[in-house]
Amino acid sequence: MVLVPVYEHIEENPEFNSNPDCLESLHMSIDFYKKVGFLPPWICYYVKENEDLVGCAAFKGKPVGGSVEIAYGTFEKFRNQGVGTAICKILVDLSLKTDPSVRITARTLAENNFSTKILKKNRFKFLGDVYDPEDGNVWEWEYQQ
Repeated sequence: MVLVPVYEHIEENPEFNSNPDCLESLHMSIDFYKKVGFLPPWICYYVKENEDLVGCAAFKGKPVGGSVEIAYGTFEKFRNQGVGTAICKILVDLSLKTDPSVRITARTLAENNFSTKILKKNRFKFLGDVYDPEDGNVWEWEYQQ
């Protein structure tokens, strides 16, 4: 699996702009850059495996206060195949390679689901409930080295 960057401007992303799996998240990523900036490697990505786009991955901006939040998703036809777990690991590895001192976090819906299982498989520890201004009450997780 490889990370393929989502660039800052729509015209820089022709491969994704024509892919129905990417349309919504591509525009969300570009809009997000307008709020948090575009600072590789702390950006959004699609994930390619054997020439197929299998999901998406992102840092929710550059590290702030020594902490960075990750987000990931698997496209429908690739779910339940370990893809989400692998994407999460790629983000953790990139974060640690870029800045080994950074605290890596993730947030999920406040319920046990596939994402919570993925985080547990990747050595994330449940920290508790937090309020997110965009998502409301969520669960926060932290990577344990």
